[in-house]
Amino acid sequence: MLNISHNQLHKSVDITKSKSGKRVFHGRYYKYFNQFLAAFAIIGFIILFLPWTQNITGNGNVTTLRPDQRPQTIQSPIPGRIEQWFVSEGDFVAKGDTIMKISEIKSEYFDPNLVARTGQQRDAKAQSVGSYEEKVKALNRQIGALANERGLKLEQAKNKLLQSKLKAQSDSIDFEAAKTNKEIAQRQFDRTVTLQEEGFKATRDVEDKRLKLQETEAKLISQENKLLASKNEILNAQFEISRVNAAYSDKISKAQSDKYTAQSSQFDTEAQVSKLDNQYSNYQMRNNLQFVTAPYDGYINKAIRGGIGQTFKEGEALVGIMPAIVDLAVETFVKPIDLPLLYVGAKVRVQFDGWPAIVFSGWPNVSYGTYGAKVVAVENFISDNGKFRVLLAPDQDEEAWPKDIRAGSGAFTMALLEDVPIWYELWRQLNGFPPNYYKPEGATKTKKK
Repeated sequence: MLNISHNQLHKSVDITKSKSGKRVFHGRYYKYFNQFLAAFAIIGFIILFLPWTQNITGNGNVTTLRPDQRPQTIQSPIPGRIEQWFVSEGDFVAKGDTIMKISEIKSEYFDPNLVARTGQQRDAKAQSVGSYEEKVKALNRQIGALANERGLKLEQAKNKLLQSKLKAQSDSIDFEAAKTNKEIAQRQFDRTVTLQEEGFKATRDVEDKRLKLQETEAKLISQENKLLASKNEILNAQFEISRVNAAYSDKISKAQSDKYTAQSSQFDTEAQVSKLDNQYSNYQMRNNLQFVTAPYDGYINKAIRGGIGQTFKEGEALVGIMPAIVDLAVETFVKPIDLPLLYVGAKVRVQFDGWPAIVFSGWPNVSYGTYGAKVVAVENFISDNGKFRVLLAPDQDEEAWPKDIRAGSGAFTMALLEDVPIWYELWRQLNGFPPNYYKPEGATKTKKK
């Protein structure tokens, strides 16, 4: 066995005469084998010219076509403590159904009558606004009365001024007449004195003229005094007009100041009423938030925070919910080198995890267990895994997707491209070339338009 002997077994023993040797070394064996090789070569050569559908494969998972139909968690916008559960995991809930009841954990919201008392404060402040409005109206009436009174007082003062001016004018005329009388009396006295010196008049006549002259001088002084008094009355009337203006301006200014103060208090109270309205609405909405409700029809997946009495922060996930009616889709990821070959509306075959399938990637019509889809969206930015995300929707012209698939399950996708011979696909794969790039007819026509 180790071939260390010089005796050669094949020279001393003829194995062709044995039963097995006759079968192996028989000439017809070579003939059958050569025929098999020839037939295999012919079939393989023919297969090289069969059509092969180029494709881009990718892995993804089942999701929903619309973002509002995807599984989500329900959060509470306020912190609280779980008081009571109204559902169990797996239950169906309609939109608006109560899932759980929570209670407040902040001391400023412990008062059970907080909303009612805030409403009372708001009503009291609203009444204060009405009081300030009435006060402003009363001050407006007071300002109007003062303005009317000032007008009457000014009219009275102006009339008095006019009377003083007319009296001064009359006294001035009397004063001029007294001056004229005094001049006449002076001339008569001088003439009488001259005639008395010449002996034509008696001394008594001179004394009468002197007495008359003195009387006219006294009247002149009296008329001058009256004229000065009339002028003084004019000054007094002018001063009265200024005094009335100043006095009533001061009263009106004070009333206007009180009015502006009342208006300022009114506006401040209105701001407080608005703030209390806001607080009242917030407290009402916060009370409504103590009942966590379902945002849409769906199924309760999982209670993230279970038990009774557990506290949580605002925005913390409490329970997971899945919509009852969803439009399923598949999100898959393709390499950047294959991204230019994809377009919206491209045909894709999908294999779902858990569904038996026999897949021939190049012969989609021969494959079994795959379902039709089409591209509805291609992401413009690369994902964290270094690939581009592509969203697929069911193809209405193909067989409907299984009803039992769920969002989150895995999927294997094949985007169908151009049909080429198998020898060309083997040559492309050996050289590492990308699939053939071509544009659909719809895209070409759109570009031409």
